[in-house]
Amino acid sequence: MAEKLTELLSIKHPIIQAPMFLVSNVDMVTEAMKSGIAGCIPALNYRTLDELRLAARALKREKVEGGSFGFNLIVNKSNIKYKGQLEVLCEEGCDFIITSLGSPEETIKQAHKVGIKVFCDVVDLKFAKKVEGLGADAVIAVNNEAGGHRGAMSPKDLITQLVANCQIPIISAGGVGCKADVDTMLRYGAAGVSVGSPFIASVEANVTDEYKQACVDYGADDIVMTERISGTPCTVINTPYVQKIGTKATWIENLLNKNRKLKKWVKMIRFSIGMNATKNAATKATYKTVWVAGPSIEHTKAILPTKDIVKKLII
Repeated sequence: MAEKLTELLSIKHPIIQAPMFLVSNVDMVTEAMKSGIAGCIPALNYRTLDELRLAARALKREKVEGGSFGFNLIVNKSNIKYKGQLEVLCEEGCDFIITSLGSPEETIKQAHKVGIKVFCDVVDLKFAKKVEGLGADAVIAVNNEAGGHRGAMSPKDLITQLVANCQIPIISAGGVGCKADVDTMLRYGAAGVSVGSPFIASVEANVTDEYKQACVDYGADDIVMTERISGTPCTVINTPYVQKIGTKATWIENLLNKNRKLKKWVKMIRFSIGMNATKNAATKATYKTVWVAGPSIEHTKAILPTKDIVKKLII
């Protein structure tokens, strides 16, 4: 199965540098490609469609043999830029698209027309079978050790269940910070791994030195789940500020979430407020430190160039 991912993306090693909101950028992905893996950037990291177009063109210029690049699309109604982003990517071209938080049907249809592969985030067998039926080229199996919005199942349980019931490659996301972790996921049957949090502390990352250093100073035991960012449980570093504001939704939010008519709007407002707080913490000096990360930062011991982080995953 590991060979299937390397063949699918024409990469040397079965690793995808995961798309991370605010963190991922052209420089990171370029270095990932040079190191023989795939790299991915959230389309939402670009404010305009023109900026997204320029990023796709830059990565095409920087692409090297043995590397691969793609973009992540949020495909539900919360992303009002979705249709424009998909159109740009299909026009400019990339090796793959990773879909999240919604039906990938239209993305698969349009991307396959121009030869772009589509991988879909899933957290269980039900959704894995659904996207497989829609024509997905692989699934990103998000387990309970992932950073950000994670799944509920352990890496072993999720991988083995999906491998036993799906015919497309299973890429494991979550809980990988070193080569031993990569080997473990492959041994479970994964075709490859998607690795995010270790790359936050990369020289090329688009975040503050304080955020990067936090990934060095804190470890797996310092990761907590919070409902205060997007309305959906999300993993963050348990900084003093996170401890101060708490990790549970307020009673007002819980009450409004029970109202069918208001639930969607409440979630959209919470998502907007939470993303703004996350952006400020990641890109400027602020006491409101809401830093998203997963438990795999346990293996992060220094701020390093992307190429050196990749080495830790393959050697």
